[in-house]
Amino acid sequence: MAIKKVIRMGHPTLREVAKEMSVEEIKSDETKQLIKDMMDTMEEEQGIGIAAPQINVSKQATIIGIPNDNERYPDAPEYDLIIVFNPKVTVLDEELQGFWEGCLSVPGLRGFVKRPRKVKVNFLDIEGNPQEIIAEDFIATVFQHEIDHLFGTLYVDRVEDKMLSYNEELEEFVEDDEDDFEEDFEKDSEDEI
Repeated sequence: MAIKKVIRMGHPTLREVAKEMSVEEIKSDETKQLIKDMMDTMEEEQGIGIAAPQINVSKQATIIGIPNDNERYPDAPEYDLIIVFNPKVTVLDEELQGFWEGCLSVPGLRGFVKRPRKVKVNFLDIEGNPQEIIAEDFIATVFQHEIDHLFGTLYVDRVEDKMLSYNEELEEFVEDDEDDFEEDFEKDSEDEI
């Protein structure tokens, strides 16, 4: 078991465009170890996704998997582990949906981010074979969040209208009455203009 240190916002690796990987590189023992390290780290941190740049490896590799007992996202639908290399995202439905996103590289905070509701992801699998997946709803958000890491973007770059909160305040003031909070926030934002 090799749990790696998760680098945090402010580390320059998180702002780089990660290197695409060749099929030979994907099939290598080094990459198999990288994926194992990412899985161990994600499990230890109770994440639902992790990208190689988050453990200071600037390569286009990410994994996503949502166990049914995830404490950080208890309401998230279960999703089998998937390993993704060199992903390309195509928006299939431009209707935006918003979720309070968190990130292992931005500990203790959540931000309200709106993203396209449905996307297609073309990628290479662990054998270097081309794959395609259609992701909708919360899973679409997770894919877009993790793939953003491969292009130097963090969710905080996408937070709209200053809707950023510490986890404790989110639980205390927002989650119990999220609809009212959003309506009040939109009204306050309009009043500021």
